[in-house]
Amino acid sequence: MRKSLAPAVLALAAAAAGSPQESPVARFSSQVHLVEVYATVADARGGLVMDLQREDFEVYENTERQEVSTFAAGEFPLTVALGVDRSWSMAGDRLSLAKRASQSFLRALKPADRSMVLAISSEADVIAPLTMDRFSQERAIAALDPWSTTALHDAVIVALDRLAPEPGRQALVLFSDGEDRYSRATVREVLERARRSNALVYPIAIGRTRPPLLAELAVLTGGRSFLLRDVRDLEKTFADIARELRYQYLLGYLPSAAIDPNTHEWRSIQVVVKRSGVRVRARDGYVT
Repeated sequence: MRKSLAPAVLALAAAAAGSPQESPVARFSSQVHLVEVYATVADARGGLVMDLQREDFEVYENTERQEVSTFAAGEFPLTVALGVDRSWSMAGDRLSLAKRASQSFLRALKPADRSMVLAISSEADVIAPLTMDRFSQERAIAALDPWSTTALHDAVIVALDRLAPEPGRQALVLFSDGEDRYSRATVREVLERARRSNALVYPIAIGRTRPPLLAELAVLTGGRSFLLRDVRDLEKTFADIARELRYQYLLGYLPSAAIDPNTHEWRSIQVVVKRSGVRVRARDGYVT
């Protein structure tokens, strides 16, 4: 979330110009930090709003309005982790449909996007490492068999840890058909890890209830949570997520309140769009 200013400005300038070869117009001290916020804006029907400008946004940190110093909109390179529930309760048609939907999601990504696949059971196993090779990832998904229980908390932490060193925009998309079972990590530990992550989290719950943690992760990170009654709806849900990830707004600001490098505090973020009839999703805050 909090970035060294020079790399952040480079990325924003490239995104706005549409070319990664664009040179920066200035260089800044690495001691100054820019806060970057990815925002998704939708209309009342859920369609993406793609015509907003910098002046349409207001950003608040700890209720204090911030000056948006950098702005970009469009398709940004994406690094995504896909978590596939393969627990015993997914056996049969559920897992078959889930595998097909997961493969469709990977095919919906842009060629330059990088992705990885985790199988969620009693362990979170990386069955396809981070790459642009969709074919090998689809083969890894096709080979999945049901196994063990659902250590969902542990899987979220493993995925966020894997994404952490990657540059640019990050997302974690995962689904499960049940409550967490036998994770070593607690709910509190999962939320604390998410607060320190840059990833947008898109959790999908299959069944009659949605674990509260999944909704909290989506709100905290600026993603979106889903509750599906029928696993046959999973493919459409994955398609909706892939479409949403294609177009977002990137807002950058220098915090008006100085950051003490010796302390780690939670700072809330609120993004407001000055247009009626739209809804904005962005992460809730960051840890300094």
